Amino acid sequence: MQSTHLSSSSLIHEGKAKQLFLTADPQILRVRYKDDATAFNGQKFDRLLGKGVLNNLISAHIFEDLANFGVPSHFINRVSDVEQLVRRVDIIPLEVVVRNVVAGSLAKRIGWGEGCPLNQPIVEFYYKNDDLGDPLLNENHIDLLSLASAREINELREQALKINELLIRKFSTIDLKLVDFKLEFGRQPDGILILADEISPDTCRLWDRKTNEKMDKDRFRRNLGGLLEAYQEVWNRLNKVEDA
Repeated sequence: MQSTHLSSSSLIHEGKAKQLFLTADPQILRVRYKDDATAFNGQKFDRLLGKGVLNNLISAHIFEDLANFGVPSHFINRVSDVEQLVRRVDIIPLEVVVRNVVAGSLAKRIGWGEGCPLNQPIVEFYYKNDDLGDPLLNENHIDLLSLASAREINELREQALKINELLIRKFSTIDLKLVDFKLEFGRQPDGILILADEISPDTCRLWDRKTNEKMDKDRFRRNLGGLLEAYQEVWNRLNKVEDA
């Protein structure tokens, strides 16, 4: 990627974990991963030096791996320790959550203990709206709010389940259990949907397959400590397989 793509420094959006900048190409954006750790819709906050580097490495690695299996995404390439270039898309304001094991809010909603395996993956949709607390939506709600068409909802579900199968296999090779994870998708100018945002321990629940030790953002949510060490271990395992 030519350096001219990095010539602009105009910040166009800042989220909890990332910043988006314009580049010289209007169809390409620069993403900068921050060291910020947040939980509970930003109510809990800390800054952990090195977190942005690890999330950038892990997310880029997973996007590249998914591309090898025919899953298109906005990711182009990693351009620095904390930055990557991505295709500009119109983000669908839905978080697509896939659950393989009972944990988090699902445990609270259905009254099951964390760690119970599900007979089949569950796909959930959440409205990306901080003011409303990112509420759980069904398909009627999505239609009411005109967030996505029926065709797009089906495609989001199919893509999420395909990605789930690929990630389960990916993480199992490094002795990690994919408990659940969040995806976001965007529309390209031609209307085609592609994977966007990031895939990292910030957006996935990952447990060690042997010990069930949490290797994800729950270490921050639940005051367990050792978040950076857990993220580093996830990257070490991914990188070790890559180098093998």
